[in-house]
Amino acid sequence: MSISSIAGTALLGMRAQTTRISAIASNVANSSTPGYNRLNTSLTSVASGSVEAIDGPTDSDVDSATELTDLIEAEQSYKANAMFFETGADIWEMLMSIKRD
Repeated sequence: MSISSIAGTALLGMRAQTTRISAIASNVANSSTPGYNRLNTSLTSVASGSVEAIDGPTDSDVDSATELTDLIEAEQSYKANAMFFETGADIWEMLMSIKRD
């Protein structure tokens, strides 16, 4: 796995969590809307070993505790992907430094 594919995987992971957070925000904003069904984000693996996020409606109502729990989980996942990206960038910088020397 190359440094660029590591960074790409981390970026796709952050993008997936951003999609998830957007669905959570929509759920909270529409929690009082009659007939609104909660959005759920499904995360699936793709052939490259990365992740894809797909939003879809459910048959359930919005529950504040569920939304808060999902938001905390999405935040932690986003941070983990960001750290993965930063580590890849640090490794790349170190390799370029070694190559120059």
